[in-house]
Amino acid sequence: MAGTVLIADDHPLFRQALSLAVQRVAPDMVLREAGTLAAALRSCGEAEDLRLILLDLKMPGAVGYSGIALLHAEKPEVPILVVSSAEGESAAQEARAFGAIGFLRKDSDLSVIEAAIARALDSAPPTPAPAPAQPVDEVRQTVAGLTPTQLKVLLAVLEGQLNKQIAHSLGMSEATVKAHMTAIMRKLDVRNRTQAALVARSLGLDLQH
Repeated sequence: MAGTVLIADDHPLFRQALSLAVQRVAPDMVLREAGTLAAALRSCGEAEDLRLILLDLKMPGAVGYSGIALLHAEKPEVPILVVSSAEGESAAQEARAFGAIGFLRKDSDLSVIEAAIARALDSAPPTPAPAPAQPVDEVRQTVAGLTPTQLKVLLAVLEGQLNKQIAHSLGMSEATVKAHMTAIMRKLDVRNRTQAALVARSLGLDLQH
């Protein structure tokens, strides 16, 4: 089995532990590491034959489930396995809703983590989510389906940034930001950026885990 596994976690020792777990399961895999969400996104774009992303929710640059959403938007065909210290019964469900194939707590036994990695590497590419059963599921699926740039704009809105600030931070014109906001509002079926932010916030995009 050959390919690349991306390990995204801001704790070097835990990245090392996950690296060892991957090597035990699939010794031929090439390993890439990232300590921030920005670095993970860069590695995601650069990695050849990316087979799996191991992702921590609590990373610099990530809020709530935004890391999953952004990485899934960049590489929808690559499985994302979340390994996090996030608490609560809903964390695993939310992680899957935004594109992850599985969720493990960091205090899981090493054998459990290794087994989950093996299953993820052996699994078929992620399939489209089934038709949403509840209105909130439909909106969550819509947010998860935004383009990477649209997600970045929406997250900037959540941070309270103005169009001028968003344009500067993302390296685009204000007109382009406005065009993205128009597309986001149309997809979310809302009338203004405040409503768009409320929808994203209600789905946990800005929850700190």
